[in-house]
Order: sequence, then structure tokens, then C-alpha cells
Amino acid sequence: MTSSPPLKKRRPRENDWRLFLRLVPYGRRHGRLLTLSMLLLVPLAVAGVLQPILIGQAISLIRQEPSTFKFLQGLTLARGLNILEGLLLLTVVLQLVFSGVQGYLVQKVGQQITADIRNDLFDHVTSLAVRFFDRTPVGKLITRLTNDVEALGDVFTTGAIGIVSDLFRMLAFIVTLFFIQQQLSLMLVLMLLPVTGLIIYFQQQFRLANYKAREELSALNSTLQENIVGINVVQLFRREQFNAQLFRSTNQHYIREVDKTIFHDSAVSATLEWISLVAIAGILWLGGLLVLQERLTFGTLSTFILSAQRLFDPLRQFAEKFTAIQAGFTAVERINDILNEPIEIRDPEQGKGISPLASLVGEIRFEHVWFAYKDDDYVIKDLDFTIHPGEKVALVGPTGAGKSSIIRLLCRLYEPSKGRIFLDGVDIRDLPQSELRRRMGVILQEGFLFAGDVKSNITLGDTYTLDEIKRAAMTTNVAQFIEQLPQGYDTQLRERGTNLSSGQKQLLAFARTAIREPHFLVLDEATASLDVGTEALIQDALDHLLVGRTAIIIAHRLSTIRNVDRILVLKRGQLVESGSHEELLRHGGLYASLHNLQMLGQ
Repeated sequence: MTSSPPLKKRRPRENDWRLFLRLVPYGRRHGRLLTLSMLLLVPLAVAGVLQPILIGQAISLIRQEPSTFKFLQGLTLARGLNILEGLLLLTVVLQLVFSGVQGYLVQKVGQQITADIRNDLFDHVTSLAVRFFDRTPVGKLITRLTNDVEALGDVFTTGAIGIVSDLFRMLAFIVTLFFIQQQLSLMLVLMLLPVTGLIIYFQQQFRLANYKAREELSALNSTLQENIVGINVVQLFRREQFNAQLFRSTNQHYIREVDKTIFHDSAVSATLEWISLVAIAGILWLGGLLVLQERLTFGTLSTFILSAQRLFDPLRQFAEKFTAIQAGFTAVERINDILNEPIEIRDPEQGKGISPLASLVGEIRFEHVWFAYKDDDYVIKDLDFTIHPGEKVALVGPTGAGKSSIIRLLCRLYEPSKGRIFLDGVDIRDLPQSELRRRMGVILQEGFLFAGDVKSNITLGDTYTLDEIKRAAMTTNVAQFIEQLPQGYDTQLRERGTNLSSGQKQLLAFARTAIREPHFLVLDEATASLDVGTEALIQDALDHLLVGRTAIIIAHRLSTIRNVDRILVLKRGQLVESGSHEELLRHGGLYASLHNLQMLGQ
């Protein structure tokens, strides 16, 4: 199992402000809740500022200091303390209530924003061309749709709103402290300047380490997903120990990067603790001198010390939330890489699209089509042919000849590098994708089933009645098999239909196609996984399905395509022969060689 290529070369890192602006539209969707949660910051900050003042007033009242509020000076000590205790209790209750409500609103907004981003990202990912998934490991996409999107919610909740709350509280405390004592306040502010610089430095280092950690997590998830999906191969070839060692190595890389994020996060906390202790010590020293000089009362000093301690609380929380917001910005960068992926295959602009409903008769035409999966490594070269309405055409050729690529181009899962493809004279790029694929019935070699009941795997979300479902099952000779299941059409299937055999899954794929009554049928080795008995049932169903429909059939077993109208023989992406079975055998070319080899093998 080789390592998977990265998504693509990462774009230059954007600054935090530009990244935040990308999230603002999501915040606007929930503007009322955001505004209400922001307004609640005012009473929270006021209550927090008043509490140290009330405690300081209690000390001043006990000591009968001149800094006691005037409305308390004429009261008895007991009455004054009762009033202060009542006011203090009121601020605590208000703080608890508003804090609970504000926290609930913030978390609710965060979850709604997270859900919105996840929905938009899922819609965008499922709209991308198959080419994108060819180069992108599934594990990386899952990481970005889950872990990274979850981190984005913190940008608004724990991050942005929390930081605004902390800044508002810090500003309220600083203004209050300057009203109380200018000298002590100035010393405190001067001590905050270097710590702010340190926090910014450590947060930048955290951001770099966090990006690398998330990249390693993507690789870890990708390795895990690859091993789970390929568990049969892992066990058959005894790769358990080897793959376990690969996983341990990837896991170790992830842990090493996570350790770096922990170091920088811890460095911020340790710096703040040290600075706060030094600041309080400095306040005690200078404040003590002012008290001894009778330029400051003991109650005012107590208020100042309590306020200074509380000033560092939002600063600590600010640092923690800044860490969360940096992790969120890392997630924004990674998700932005996907959202910036262009949607290669789009419907025509409104008014320019052509509906085939009125003129659809069943002609397919490839006009000098070239196609390469990457760069100029063409797998289809100047392909030019026409399939007439109602004609049954088989595509034959050695492995790598381009047969499946033709099907992908016809269904517009990829765009041709050069040339055009027409249905009844209309370029398929001028048709809405939903209309094109609704008219195209494609049955692949392996039928993919979703977790859910049998009915939903036939309808695939379209509105069909149970009678229509049963009629499609009867048409494709699969009704008997379905009715033998424990709950019939309501039988629950596991992920990828693991509780059915390969042949049974393929039978459901035929019913899925039949119910849509497509104008075109495309069979890509559709009967390869069926046993002889089941294939006979399907062949009978196909005889009915093919009546009046244009069909393209890919088959490696040449004996199954003798009765088609025409056989197109491909080699290295080029059309080298065309004709009926007998004509090609008489011609003695590549088809005759392939046929004779299969006859020898049998």
C-alpha cells in the first residue's frame, strides 16, 4: 500500500483577519443570537468589576477609612456590611445567571455555524469532479469534514466571542483601576506590554505546529481508512505486522507534532502565571509604601489587589481562547483548500441549457475526442464514432485500451481534454447533469449499496411507489431473491451491502437501473460477478431492457457480445477495428486474436 499524494501544493498562508472574514457570512446567518450574546457581556463585566470594589468597601467600612462611600459613612457597621453583602450577593447571582445564558447562546451559535459549514463543505465536495477524488485520499477528506469543521465552531464560540468578552472585562478592570490609583495602574499596564508580545509569539508558533499536527492526523486517518477498507488483502497477504508498523510510524509523527503544540500552549500558561505573580508582588510593594505614607487606604489597596488578580484571569482565558482560535484558523486554511477547489463539471447557465426530452431518440456521437487523466498522458486519442439510435455496440480491447474511460466521459464524470460528445446532436455540456444521468442507465462491474433498506437502494432517494419497485424487480428477475430476504423489501443492508453476496448486490443494481427506464444503457462488465444461473436470469432481463434502447456494452468475455449490432475494438485509446462479430473474425485483426486466445483458454 503506497503512500497517498497530498491534496495539492498549499497556497500561501493568509493572515488571521482575512481568514476570520471568510467565516463572517456564517455568523450573519445567526446575527440575532450573536448580538444577544454580545450584549450580555456588559452586565457580566459590570458585575465582575463591582465585586472587588464592594469587598474593598467592606474593609474600609470596618477600618472606618475616609475612602468609604458616603452613603455608608452614616450607617452602623452591621447595617453597612449587610448592604454590601446584599449587593455582593446580587452581583454573584446576576453573574451566574447571565454567564449561564450567554454560555448557552454562544455554544448554540457555534453548533449552528459548525453545521452550516459542514453542510456547505459536503455540498461542495459532492459537486467536485471525480478527478479530484482520484488524487485525494478519503481519510484526508473525512478529517476535514469532521475534526477540522469541529474546530471551526470554536473560532466563533470559545474563540471570537470569548476573546471579545475577555477584552471587554480587561478594559473594564483597567479603567476602574485608573480611577482608583493611577500609579499602581500605570505599573500594571507597563507589565502587561511584554507579556502580550510573548503571548503573540507563542501563539504564532502554536499555529505552525497545529497545522503540521492536523496534516499528520489526516495521514493517520487515511492510513486507518485504507487498512479497514482493504482488510481482506491485508489478512490474505499477512500484512498485519507490516501495516501495523507503518501505522505506528505515522502515529509517532502525529504525536511528535502534537507535543509541539502542547509545549507552546503550556509556555503561554507558564508565562502568564509568572507575570501575574510578579505583578501582584509589585503592587503589594508599591501599594504598601503608599499605605505607609498614608497616600492610600488599606481598603482601596485591597480593591486594587483583587481587581489586579481578576485582570489576569481574563488574560489567562484570553490566551487559552487564542490557542483555540489559532487551531480554528488552521482548520479554516485546510477547509479553504477544498472550498477553493473549482467545480470542474457544471450545468449550463440558466436559459442556455437544452432539454433533450422533446427530441431524444438515442444517438451517441464522439467527435475527435482526446482525454488524459493527468497532463498530456492521453488514454483516449482522437476517438471519432457514431452509435445510431437503438444500436447495441460493444467496446472490446485489452486492459488499458480506454473502454471504461469512454463510459466516464459519456456520463460526464470527466470532461474531454479535446473534442466533443453529442447525444442526438446536442453537446452533453449543454445538458443539465441531472437530465443527462437520468437518461443514462449505467451498471458497473461491482454494484455499490448504501446502508439502509432494499427499497431505498433501488430508488436512491427518488419517489417511486412500492408497486413500481416490485415491477422493476420482476423485470430484472430479482423479485424472488428479494422476497427470500428476512424482511423482503424492508430488509436492512449494512454498509456497502456486506450482508449480501456480490451477485445479489449486482442484481439490485440491475433493478436500480430498470426502475428509471433509461434511454441509454451502459453495461461495464455488468455480469462478471454473477454465477451461471444468475447470469441466465440477468441475460433474460437484459433482453427485455435492451429493446428499443441504445446500448454500450463492455465485456472481456467475447462470447457474451456475439449478438450485438457492432463491435468497436480499441487499442491504447484508439479505435482500430469496427464491425460485427463475423466480420471482425474474417478480418483477422486484433479482435480475432483476442477471440482465438479466449477459445484456447477455454
